[in-house]
Amino acid sequence: MPSGSEFGLANLPYGIYSDNAASAGGGPRVGVRIGDSVLDLARVLADDVFAEPSLNAFMAQGRARWSEVRAQLTDLLSTEQHRGPVEAALRPLSAVRLHLPFTPGDYVDFFGNEYHAANAGRIFRPDGEPLTPNWKHMPIGYHGRSGTIVPSGTPVPRPCGQRRGSGGPTFGPSRRLDFEAEVGFVVGADSAGPVPVGAFADHVFGVFLLNDWSARDLQAWESQPLGPFLAKSFATSVSPWVVPLEALEHAWVSPPPRDPEPLPYLADAGRQGLDLALEVRLNGHRVASPPYAGTYWTAAQMLAHMTVNGAPARTGDLFGSGTVSGPDRDQRGCLLELSWGGAEPLTLPDGSVRSFLEDGDEVTISATAPAAGGGRIGFGEVTGRIRPALG
Repeated sequence: MPSGSEFGLANLPYGIYSDNAASAGGGPRVGVRIGDSVLDLARVLADDVFAEPSLNAFMAQGRARWSEVRAQLTDLLSTEQHRGPVEAALRPLSAVRLHLPFTPGDYVDFFGNEYHAANAGRIFRPDGEPLTPNWKHMPIGYHGRSGTIVPSGTPVPRPCGQRRGSGGPTFGPSRRLDFEAEVGFVVGADSAGPVPVGAFADHVFGVFLLNDWSARDLQAWESQPLGPFLAKSFATSVSPWVVPLEALEHAWVSPPPRDPEPLPYLADAGRQGLDLALEVRLNGHRVASPPYAGTYWTAAQMLAHMTVNGAPARTGDLFGSGTVSGPDRDQRGCLLELSWGGAEPLTLPDGSVRSFLEDGDEVTISATAPAAGGGRIGFGEVTGRIRPALG
């Protein structure tokens, strides 16, 4: 493993992989990334739960089991006496195919970053208050469509739908297609009812990257008075690696100051913000570096809010942070903000200009987090390429 790898012992993210060559045998199963290789857990740990084509069965075993397996893997990968069995269970990344890491349950997307929410408010409501009256009192979210959650690398057809027109609505392919750089969280252990802020780590298995593709013209027309529908439900891309919470020990930070103080069920329980550095590339060109640490509502508060009414949290349920943005232009996590609704088009280093995504455009989101000794751990990438509208 190369020195300074973002996928060393401090990380050990989980994913689902299969061998590229049919002759290699074995269907999709659980692996852990170490350097530029994948470790076959069913083989090296002799546990059939890792022979499943999804992380769900393992995630459902709960926090004590997650810690136990991580300790086992750390020992196996750091002790010379285990070198032979470990090497026999390793496959190079170049020889495998990566899949959706878990079977999605319910999907909720939040609107938890104040910079993004305020910018969107200024764009959509230039004569009104940037934030709605409820925004600083609760994490605002909407239920997405889990059936359209796709793994990184899956092409994204341009969606069709209704748009506002001067003489009434028109129908056709979206003309204002956008990406949203987000951080995702997946529930591992069930909860039959509310999950308090302080119980977050007992239920959430890990963290991944998420691109909540958005059709802004469809969204502007249909989100009156309810939230997004067709503008969001056509595709949501997720990264192949889920970083366990224990790998983020050095990434926890205090969230931004709260004003006003949230209601008691949303009260902060220590350092539950995350210091993640995101990067967005459009056709290979870096266009944004959003900092997740400035996100107003923490993931623990999001989970507490989405279950406080008694809704259960189930293995495989996932939720997104909402677009991650910062105070500077190059920290804005979507084209809506980067081009200010199309009024300030973005010029890429190759001379091409974008207000919104064109067919053939490829968006790649990556991220890293602090590790011990000044190192970094990686989340890999979530990538998608826009295809022409279907039909």
